[in-house]
Amino acid sequence: MCDQHQSLFSRRRLLMAAAFGTLAAASAVRPAEAIGEASRPNAIGPDEALARLIAGNARYVANAPTSKDFSVGRAARAAAQHPIACIVGCADARVAPDFVFDQGPGDLFVVRVAGNFVSTDGLASLEYGVQVLGAPLIVVLGHSDCGAVKATIDVMKTNAVLPGHLPTLIDAIRPAVNLAEKARAPDPLAEAIAQNVRHSVQRLEQAGPIIAEAVTRKHVKVVGGFYDIATGKVALL
Repeated sequence: MCDQHQSLFSRRRLLMAAAFGTLAAASAVRPAEAIGEASRPNAIGPDEALARLIAGNARYVANAPTSKDFSVGRAARAAAQHPIACIVGCADARVAPDFVFDQGPGDLFVVRVAGNFVSTDGLASLEYGVQVLGAPLIVVLGHSDCGAVKATIDVMKTNAVLPGHLPTLIDAIRPAVNLAEKARAPDPLAEAIAQNVRHSVQRLEQAGPIIAEAVTRKHVKVVGGFYDIATGKVALL
């Protein structure tokens, strides 16, 4: 019996050692730029990546999207992904970044949450997109008539108590609404949406160590955008 317990204990120690070894190896992963993958499809600068998104949005607005055969490149996508940009978008069903920027599968690394703010989990995902996948651009994309921002304004006015986990959304967007109130803009909702985008952009630019360092070294750029649902246009903030 004693030998059996000792054998089990030894196997557990081996499994734990293997697990820690895997974590250590993962933590040593360097940015794609640092390992010289100059031939990868997203080995472009932030400005070129942004230009591609702007051109894609123009096609979307003109209802002239690039004709795509999604079966082409499927095998290559199964082996790896090389997004040209990370998008922090709203979970709103009317805002689909791949369509808005007319990009194909594998082109965008998208993190979506109601109110397009940066949570801790979202930040970790963006760090992965920058550090491991080598994306040179992060776009924080707000949109017209954002229900999450509108709800935050209403809750702050009425002191309403929302059920479930909805208060976490309110707390995340509250700083932007406060900034909008100080600005005394003629359209409080539009101003709060813009301030919410700017707040996330600023947070990401200062999010050390991974994204802040990439921004400082000019490997990555963080920009804000405003998507007008009625026209389809994206304006940079």
